[in-house]
Amino acid sequence: MEVLDPYLLSVAVLATLGSGLIAGLLFAFSTAVMKGLLRISPDQGMKAMQHINVVILNPLFLGIFLGTALLSAALALNALLRWHAPGSIWMLAGAGCYLIGTFGVTIAVNVPLNNRLASADAAASESPSLWSAYVERWLRWNHLRTFLGAMATVFFTLAATHLRGPGP
Repeated sequence: MEVLDPYLLSVAVLATLGSGLIAGLLFAFSTAVMKGLLRISPDQGMKAMQHINVVILNPLFLGIFLGTALLSAALALNALLRWHAPGSIWMLAGAGCYLIGTFGVTIAVNVPLNNRLASADAAASESPSLWSAYVERWLRWNHLRTFLGAMATVFFTLAATHLRGPGP
């Protein structure tokens, strides 16, 4: 099978990997981490999430999270400039899902929620209601960014498949 554009294929494969890793991390939060934090007292849950929000800002996570956004933007630009090229529609769909759904929602909603939580006192009398409201809103948006991250992975996979050219 002939590869139509090996550099573009490499970018699509890396975007597939990055979006899949991020979607998997977000899925773990939706299905296990937040549910675990809700099983402990609100002050302990808040403190744990405050610590998680600090330690997740590490070079490996940020490299994959931001790197995938850059790769997505490059694939979107390529798709727009070469609209009739194989895989363009899938590149654009994957980039839209990741940039708007995963990256955009994180920056616009989840990070501000995390920042507000960081400044909250877990020992304060209002912490149980604050924690409950935080988790409800944070999870609602996390489910969306998880789903769109998974869809980005599917679309980038389809783009990479189209970039490989016709089958044998």
